[in-house]
Amino acid sequence: MQLGNFSVSLAVKDIEASRAFHEKLGFAVWGGDQKQNWLILKNGSTVIGLFQGMFERNILTFNPGWDSDAKRLPEFTDIRDLQRGLKAKGVRLVSEADETTSGPTSFMVADPDGNQILVDQHV
Repeated sequence: MQLGNFSVSLAVKDIEASRAFHEKLGFAVWGGDQKQNWLILKNGSTVIGLFQGMFERNILTFNPGWDSDAKRLPEFTDIRDLQRGLKAKGVRLVSEADETTSGPTSFMVADPDGNQILVDQHV
């Protein structure tokens, strides 16, 4: 099962302080809008998102159809196929993608410890 590009979405209290800290670790702002309280930072192919006030906990994020530069892959497993496969394995979904649609959508699962995993397809 190929889930797509991986990043960590961090729930931060102070986006400016978090951005400054991660820049010291070698990350650079790559996308987002700090005025809207979200930024995407990269260090090589490693991607993290900083999100202030958007969710309570950190989230593991996968993006089917994207590489680490948010460029569309020529071939990938559609999110609806991923969702059907997880359901067939008995994985409980926290939120579901509408399987009658196509294009961008998302679903979320939680691991046994309550860690949230977002599968978010943008293509």
